[in-house]
Amino acid sequence: MSHGAGPFAIRGGHGHPGLIHRFLDHLPFEATDPIVSLQEGSTPLVLAERISERVGTEVLLKIEGANPTGSFKDRGMCCAVTAAKREGAETVICASTGNTAASAAAYAARGGLRCAVLVPDGKIAAGKLAQALMHGARVIALRGNFDEALELVRELTKAHPIALVNSVNRYRLEGQKTAAMELVEELGTLDALCIPVGNAGNITAYWKGFGEVGQAPRMLGFQAEGAAPLVLGHRVEAPETVASAIRIGNPARWEEAMSAMTQSAGAIEAVTDEEILDAYRFLAAHEGVFCEPASAASVAGLLKYGAPDARRVACVLTGHGLKDPQTAMEQSGSVVPCEPQLAAVEAAVLG
Repeated sequence: MSHGAGPFAIRGGHGHPGLIHRFLDHLPFEATDPIVSLQEGSTPLVLAERISERVGTEVLLKIEGANPTGSFKDRGMCCAVTAAKREGAETVICASTGNTAASAAAYAARGGLRCAVLVPDGKIAAGKLAQALMHGARVIALRGNFDEALELVRELTKAHPIALVNSVNRYRLEGQKTAAMELVEELGTLDALCIPVGNAGNITAYWKGFGEVGQAPRMLGFQAEGAAPLVLGHRVEAPETVASAIRIGNPARWEEAMSAMTQSAGAIEAVTDEEILDAYRFLAAHEGVFCEPASAASVAGLLKYGAPDARRVACVLTGHGLKDPQTAMEQSGSVVPCEPQLAAVEAAVLG
């Protein structure tokens, strides 16, 4: 199994294969394609004992923050960048609230391509901005929101030979559907899936993946109350939420997400920022899992609305907590100052 071209092509035996190699039969690629991989996918599925107790059903956490750049976006990005490289593109571009930018920048760097990202000025979490910059992307801070950024990059790619790697790119969904396939591989069956919904590419991709392996769990999507166009039934002009990854007012995959919900007899509901932050803190303090705020929307939704009649539920945690260190610092306890004497340390430790 070749991971690259040239004299340093590595063959097999180095950790798990990336998801294109692993799911080649389900993806529009050939083993001979210039596959760009960081061994993404095969992420942990962890039983959430305390959440299971609270909900009264078996709840598992699909920890997508364990992907190479710390979010689920790597699944789709390895496919989008591989396709761009196969088609001869030299530059990739995306609009992003952060995670897509980090992932596009990393995979472009890996594949030897240039990368440009448009992010809403002042609305991107520090961890994600740091990643995009470190990977060498040209980061453009747009004085506007994500929806405007996406509209602009779509226009730009019509006029220039640049590959658009947002989730409007079909290869993104192809990669992201593999997470659903992993769930089925590991669990056999699943009654319901709880998932955060922003641009709605991920819920669309999971439903596609489940369909391709003959499963149909109920799709329970959750939006932040201040950015809930699918719940309200109309676009939100000025979306606002602490969960920056889902701060989107006009999802690109609107129709597909609603159809996944309808076909699976699921639901798309809203959760407040307070409920998201409660779930965020609970996951970290009681399950040992630190995710970014948007990820906690899946658990917040489950805690708020339940999953009637479901015996087994998976919650997708889309990104790692270190993506947004600022929110973590604001939501946690403070550091205890201490003098360098035993008595002082004793008092500090034992409180």
